[in-house]
Amino acid sequence: MVNQIPEEDVLVLDINRQGDLLKMSIYEQKESASTLRNYSQHKVNFIEIYRYVDEITQILNRAVIQDVDSIKSLQKTAQALWEHILAKPVKEKLKTSKSLSLVLTIDEELINIPWEILFDGESFLCLKYSLGRLVKTKSQSVPIQYRSHSHIFKMLILANPTNDLQSAYAEGLSIKNQFSHRLKNFIIDFKSINIDKIYVKKNFCDYDIVHFAGHCEYEQISPKSSGWVLSDGRFTIADILSMGSSASLPSLVFSNACHSAQEIKGLIDPEYQKKNYSIGAAFLFSGVRHYIGSIRKIEDKASLSFAKEFYHQLIGQKSVGESLRLARLKLIREYGITSMHWLNYLLYGDPNFVLFKPKSKGAKTKPKLNLFKIWFPKVLFWVSVLSLCALIFTGIASINPSLRILLFKAQKLFISGRNQAALAIAKDIVKKSPKFMDTYPLLADISWRIGDKDGALKYYFDYAFLCEEKRDFKHLTLAYINIGWYYQLEGEFDKSIEFYNKAADLAQKNRDKLSEAIVLRKLAVWNIDKNNYDLALEFLTKSSEINRERKHIYEHRYNLACDYFDIGLVFSNKNDYKAAEEFYRKSRDIFERLQLKQELSDYYFNLGELYFYEKQYQKALGLYLKGLRIDESSGNKVNLSSDYNMIGDLYMEMGNLLEAERFYIQAVKYAEELKSRPDLAQANYSLGLLYKKAGKINKAKEFLRKAQEIYGVIDPVAYKEVKDEILSLN
Repeated sequence: MVNQIPEEDVLVLDINRQGDLLKMSIYEQKESASTLRNYSQHKVNFIEIYRYVDEITQILNRAVIQDVDSIKSLQKTAQALWEHILAKPVKEKLKTSKSLSLVLTIDEELINIPWEILFDGESFLCLKYSLGRLVKTKSQSVPIQYRSHSHIFKMLILANPTNDLQSAYAEGLSIKNQFSHRLKNFIIDFKSINIDKIYVKKNFCDYDIVHFAGHCEYEQISPKSSGWVLSDGRFTIADILSMGSSASLPSLVFSNACHSAQEIKGLIDPEYQKKNYSIGAAFLFSGVRHYIGSIRKIEDKASLSFAKEFYHQLIGQKSVGESLRLARLKLIREYGITSMHWLNYLLYGDPNFVLFKPKSKGAKTKPKLNLFKIWFPKVLFWVSVLSLCALIFTGIASINPSLRILLFKAQKLFISGRNQAALAIAKDIVKKSPKFMDTYPLLADISWRIGDKDGALKYYFDYAFLCEEKRDFKHLTLAYINIGWYYQLEGEFDKSIEFYNKAADLAQKNRDKLSEAIVLRKLAVWNIDKNNYDLALEFLTKSSEINRERKHIYEHRYNLACDYFDIGLVFSNKNDYKAAEEFYRKSRDIFERLQLKQELSDYYFNLGELYFYEKQYQKALGLYLKGLRIDESSGNKVNLSSDYNMIGDLYMEMGNLLEAERFYIQAVKYAEELKSRPDLAQANYSLGLLYKKAGKINKAKEFLRKAQEIYGVIDPVAYKEVKDEILSLN
């Protein structure tokens, strides 16, 4: 079965042409079975439309180098086309919809309009939505038998068949090397140089994915002769159509060659066999479910970067459309939006199709409920990633490519839990280039995870000083947020709020909405720790409003999931477990769509805690152990201290004092190793209560006094509670 994006996140725009009238309707996919559906009749001037289309083509053709004037001209013309071609209700829906994906269903007569780059005044459609085209044709075609997938996926890479494009060969080889060992049950075959028509015809239908990197020639006089250039001639439209009549073609064809997606106006034929469509249309008529083609030649490095990012996201269980959108954003980060490399690709097919099904469901983010929310490793990692992307995008720093490669390698090792290896590489980067700013958040992240909290704080202050030196206020804001979070987790609330306030001032001054939302959420968690739940909810409402308005942007969508999680935490603390579970699951749903498996640990522990409160102990234990396995596999010592303490609490509640003692002792061990006063106080307090319950009064007093000593410094309320427990023993 095909895995799909949830219907509530999919928008469908259906447009039919009737002379000078466009009949259009827009609706959520879940409404597709509705008996009644509204539509608009919108009169347009096609002479004006084609003038806009010609202007856009001219802009693209002359935008060879980065040119601010060209992107401004493109935005202006694309916005004029947006205003003219779309009915008002459609424009309003597209601007305000919270959907993530857009299915564009159009008549074949409308194929030449650049729908992907319509500009709504704020964003291009293909950057705001995961967008794909479905074409309605009057032609009478035979029923298409789409490919059924087995448990083994096969990919064929055809690179440089004519042996004159070294860049195409490098592209194909790079894709093969990037993914050939990434997945079980995934076979990649690489073919180059001597690729003839017989080989392609004989083997093409054996594969689920075919990637072509080479020449593609278009014949204007005889379009049926257009096609991929192989070592012995062209693989033409006629060849493709003949294959489609006898076998199931691949689900996805990616033709990374110029002109392969071009549609020529006026060549529509009612019989599909005689259609003078481009090679993309031939593939679609023959049974290819998704076709990605390029509309012009772009520089080799950008072409390779796009293809690698697309497959990285696709194999990472993103939909075809979202993989394409994220690959566009990758080019924007690397080359800037003015380069226009990002708009080189068109997708024909349902953008919501997920080729690689997720193996498991779930998501993560775990403020552990007792006193402190252990999100620091996740926040630090994402801040380091966002910092790097923003620096590349804005050109703030000149980054040595070899150092960037090393940094990505270190990040990859960190994600996989190989902390010491990641730390060694990151330290080596700083040794070579002390002002390579992007490394410091990662160093802080690794240091925190392995228990070197002093090191983590030092690296964040180093990061802040470098940001101040470069007057990089965006990243300085993020540095302040994380320094504040460090102090909060250590129970130093006055220092924590000082840095949060600094971050909030900078974010507002620089109109940095992402940082503003993050600091609002941190202030909410600060108030949760102070039991100010209504104020916390107020901060989270403001944060979630910012993120919801911008949830088409990846970083805001991630932070919206965090908002939902903390709202769940507030309701949990207010004993409204039903509402808490609802918001936890909302956060999980977003994390699932983002494929952030690391976030599962937090989700498991907090949902497990709800079951604990409702006395469903076995359910709670099952979820706790799932979360524990994730933290153990990543070597996350900070989380492990809290994990063991929570599992100990559960066993204590179940009356299994032996198991509870075992987990509490482990919690004390990690807390001492980390020098974490809050975790150590909690673990000692828990052991004190356990020994009290077991009748071991002297041991109970010993551990309660240890907890009391720490709480005397960091938490006066908890200090009084522990003091009362000790007095009760007398």
